[in-house]
Amino acid sequence: MKTTTIEIEEVAVILKLLGDKTRLTMMKILDGGACCVCEFVEIFQMTQPAISQHLRRLKDMGLVQEEKKGQWVFYSINENNVYYPFVTQILNQLPSQKDKLKDLEKQGKRISCC
Repeated sequence: MKTTTIEIEEVAVILKLLGDKTRLTMMKILDGGACCVCEFVEIFQMTQPAISQHLRRLKDMGLVQEEKKGQWVFYSINENNVYYPFVTQILNQLPSQKDKLKDLEKQGKRISCC
């Protein structure tokens, strides 16, 4: 496996970006699969514009990618990003967030837009 060296300045930017609890949790949730903005709104009990702002910052860094399906936009981790191996090492240290998605399913909110 080829190892890519990341500059300290770039690592500092990534760590600052992931230093936000909401964005870090989003990344861990996405580590398990794609999610729609509306699902994050329910999980974090935040407004859609606030969620979109967090996702935009992750997308601007190339850590997440979006895919439109009808009127819905789904986000997933960008495994082709140069920082993916580094970010994965961080995410692997975190506890699972699958319970948040299971709670949405129980409430019938996971499938409401999918």
